[in-house]
Amino acid sequence: MKKVLFVASEAVPFIKTGGLADVVGSLPKCFDKKYFDVRVMIPKYLCIKEQFRNEMTYLGHFYMDYLGQSRYVGILQYVYEGITFYFIDNEHYFGRPGLYSYDDDNERFAYFDFAVLEMMSHLDIKPDILSLHDWQAAMIAPLYKERYGYYEFYRNIKITFTIHNIAYQ
Repeated sequence: MKKVLFVASEAVPFIKTGGLADVVGSLPKCFDKKYFDVRVMIPKYLCIKEQFRNEMTYLGHFYMDYLGQSRYVGILQYVYEGITFYFIDNEHYFGRPGLYSYDDDNERFAYFDFAVLEMMSHLDIKPDILSLHDWQAAMIAPLYKERYGYYEFYRNIKITFTIHNIAYQ
């Protein structure tokens, strides 16, 4: 069975600003579950509906070095319509009223990208394919190549990158 991990900044039904969320929230359901184990990872934003936030399962946390500081990375999970969604929690970066248009968006999503790669080894989740969506997840590809790909755990992961709106690249 092939394991696929979608990584994006938004996904229906949890959080949506445009078509990216529609694709990331619906496409995983289209894979044949006999052949594919598809999961999704997004940030845990404050503006996710309280109903979802209250029903998420806490899986654990760890600290990672980021920009010279030890940063908290919380990991939560929610299964929706047969698809497992993971959420990266950090109130400093994602505990805000909106998703985008902050002065530190580049720093926020770089943190998210590092946290996704670190989370994989902490939870022992090794996908065969990392499916990255839009600029918020784009840095995972070079990080994987330069910092992670030579570790045994991370070897042989394939990466795809999808641009959903060229205007925002």
